[in-house]
This record gives sequence, C-alpha cells and structure tokens, in this order.
Amino acid sequence: MPYEVSSSPVAPRTGSRLWTVGAGAGVSIAALLAAAALQPENAVWLLPTAALVGFTTWALNRTPSTTAGPEPARETPGHDQDAGLLENVFEALAEPVFVVSGGEADDIAGRRIVLANGPARDLLRIQRGGALLVPVLRDPAVLEAVDEALFGGLSRTTDYAGVGAQTRHWRACTCPLPPGPAGPLALVVLRDETEVRRTEMMRVDFLANASHELKTPIASLSGFIETLKGHARDDAKARDKFLDIMATQADRMSRLVSDLLSLSRIELNEHIPPAGRVDLARATADVVDAVSVLSADRAVAVRFEDREHSAPVHGDRDEILQVVQNLVDNAIKYSPTGGTVEIVIRPDIALDEAAAPWSGGNRGDGATRLPLVTPDREAGQRYAAVTVRDHGPGLAREHLPRLTERFYRVEGQKSGERQGTGLGLAIVKHIVNRHRGGLTVESAPGHGAAFTAYFPLAARRDAVTPL
Repeated sequence: MPYEVSSSPVAPRTGSRLWTVGAGAGVSIAALLAAAALQPENAVWLLPTAALVGFTTWALNRTPSTTAGPEPARETPGHDQDAGLLENVFEALAEPVFVVSGGEADDIAGRRIVLANGPARDLLRIQRGGALLVPVLRDPAVLEAVDEALFGGLSRTTDYAGVGAQTRHWRACTCPLPPGPAGPLALVVLRDETEVRRTEMMRVDFLANASHELKTPIASLSGFIETLKGHARDDAKARDKFLDIMATQADRMSRLVSDLLSLSRIELNEHIPPAGRVDLARATADVVDAVSVLSADRAVAVRFEDREHSAPVHGDRDEILQVVQNLVDNAIKYSPTGGTVEIVIRPDIALDEAAAPWSGGNRGDGATRLPLVTPDREAGQRYAAVTVRDHGPGLAREHLPRLTERFYRVEGQKSGERQGTGLGLAIVKHIVNRHRGGLTVESAPGHGAAFTAYFPLAARRDAVTPL
C-alpha cells in the first residue's frame, strides 16, 4: 500500500540544506581553481575535478518539481478498500447506529438521518437513503440530546422507551462529529436495555406480589398450627377439619408461587418473539381433552367442533397451550352447573375481523366489547383466532379494562368455589403480547363472557408455489 514519509519537525528545510551544501561545494571549487592558477602544470586535472564537484552537487541536491500532484491512480485502490471495509463494519454492528445532519439550528423539522446501519433501518422503519428524524424518533429527550450534539458539541446519554405493543427500553448515546458539507453532524447509538429493565421489574414485582399474596395463607397456617398444638390437640374432628384447610392453603401457595414464576419468566422474554410453529386448533383440542375431568366434575359441557381445522401460527407450543387452558379454566369456573362452554376456531382472518364483535354472541344483550391487547398493524398480516365463551354471570362494563391486572377479582365473585390466584388473565395477556397477537373480551351482566385470543398466521406447509 503506498504511503508518504512525513517530514520530521527537526529536519532542515530543503532550501536551507541546499544553501549549506552549495556553499561547501563552492569553497571546494574555488580552492581547486586557485590551485590550478598557482600550479599550471596540475591544471589539467584540477579543472575537471572542479567541474565534476559542481555537477555532482547540483545533481544530488536539486529541488524536485512540486507542480505535479500525487498520483491518484496509486492511492485510489487502497482508499476504496478502506471505505468498503468501514461500510461493512458499520452494517455489521448489532446495535442501531445512525448519523444525523443538523440543518438550521431553529428548524427542528430539518434534522435528517443521512446514514443508518441495518439494525437502525429495521428499528426506525426507514429506507437506506435516510429519512427525517422527528417522524421516526419522537422522544423529546433524545431530540434535545441530538441538538446539543449538533450545535453545542456535547455528548449525552438518554434513556427512553420505544412505542408499540411491545415496550422496548433504550439508552441513546449522542456525540458530535466533524461538520460535513451539509452542516453539523451527530452520531446516535441506541443500546437495548429491555432485558435489564425487565429483570429489575420482575424482581421487584415478584417480591411485592409474593409478600402481599402469601401473607394470608401463611397467617392462616400459623393460626391452625397454633390451635392444633393447643386446646384442639385431642379433638380428632377439629384436627381433621383444620388439616384439610391447611392442605388447601398450602396448595394455594404452591399454585401462587408457580404462577408468579411463570408470569415473571414470560415478562422477561416478552420483547423476544417466538420462532416456533404451532397448530392452534390441535393445541385447543389437547386442552379440551386435558380439562375433561374438571368439566365432568363441575357438570359443565365443553363444546369444540373445530378439531379438523388447521390453524398454524407462529408461537411457542407450551405458551399457546397455557393461553387456551387459562381461558377454558376460567370459562368452566364461572359456568353454572349444567352449563356449556363453547370454543370456536377461526383459521384465517384479518386484523379488522379479529377486532370485530364475535358473531356467535347475542348483540341484543347489551354486551360491551373491549380490546385488552392490540398488536401493531402490519400490512397483509393474517391471524388465527380462538374464542372461548361461557354462559356464567358475565361482567359489567367497568370491570373489563382491569381484567388483565394481577390479582384483580370482580367484587361479588370471590366465593370459595372459584379458587384461583388472580394471575390467569395476566399470564394470557403477556403471552399474547409476546406472540405479537391480540386479546379481546365481550361480556354483559347475566349473559356470560367471550374471550378471543388471536395470533399471527404461519404459512401452510402444504402450500404449493405456482410455477
């Protein structure tokens, strides 16, 4: 690769070096000429020697021509190679990185992304040629940090949460760059801290929920143990009764801890979409078979007539099963004795169809429909939906927005026959959100409730591409 030898700061200039050498050569030539004049018999070799000294001094110390510039043909291949390498490195970075040009200081709408790598283009949904900054990144703190880098020369680190159905936590690092032809430039690097934030929130929520919800069963167990050790020690009837209650409380604590751990694990990975493939209809059939003992014990019929449908969706099989099972368990739990739970599969629908009122409901009952989870709208995306409907007491309008909150229970429905941890629908919500799907509820007091969960449809494996 061609290179240039940089001049040393202590090296003499070319002009001064030429004067020094020329003066020395001149003295030598003068001495030779004087010797030739004083000794004519030796002039035959002294004069040629003086001429040779003069010519050698001129040839070795002449100043090279500076009019000709560097040879671009020799430097271009190395320069192009370096530029290509830098571009490849820029594209290979895993974190979103982009460069913003400033424009006018008082024109915030003039900030423009002039260069962005692949992760940044995917995150901000912009083209390779760039885009305006404000429409794609609307966080005021980040925009202010970019302005400080552009016009104040300051570097800053800013935290912000991305918009969308799946909340992402980012740390934006901004720093100034040397100005270009279009004006001041700033570099923005986005670092994904979603997993760190979710871990912190999971730990705090788990401790708060566990300490709050376990307080009652632990106090109950402590009271019964103290009673059994005291005056009820020899009362066989009371001892059997208290032991049954203690077993129930212990089972409740076990289910509570299991649900809390499951919910924490799901929330931790909620920002990572699953990569598997599940047949929603087959998973629903497996759940119906699994709850047959529970439904028979409660004398509730579960009607599912769509076993032959094929509804492949993108998802994790265990989590899809958990969604359907939680919805079916709730429907059985709130159905009256001799009631019926209806399950319907819709294998290929658009987002608007999934969000529309369920056709199986009676719209004359004054039912209220509310979306609990709504996915980001993507052009051409199709969904498969499962609807679980019961004919129990139903829910009033004011309760619907809070159904997916942890430990939320509707007043008047806390009977001992409906034991649960209060986490079932919260788990459903976070699983559906992780799968980029949706969840809706439709209910009216006295007319039961219908829950619909829908997931992005996967391509059928038996589909044949036309030639």
